[in-house]
Amino acid sequence: MKGQLEALIGQMVEKGILFEEAVEEFEKKFIKHVLERTHGNQSRAARQLGIHRNTLSRKIELYKIDRRVRRRAS
Repeated sequence: MKGQLEALIGQMVEKGILFEEAVEEFEKKFIKHVLERTHGNQSRAARQLGIHRNTLSRKIELYKIDRRVRRRAS
């Protein structure tokens, strides 16, 4: 996995992607993935992410993560 990450970082640097943009995109995708795994349960997702539930809520709003993405139909 480390090699894949190194290659991805190299590609991003070559394309001129700024550090802040890369960090935001990674964080957004990481949060979306964990929310999908927890079926939209923000408390469980926050625990898995190692952040406070309120912090997760703010990040969901900041990154405009679609509420429909966060919850799967039962």
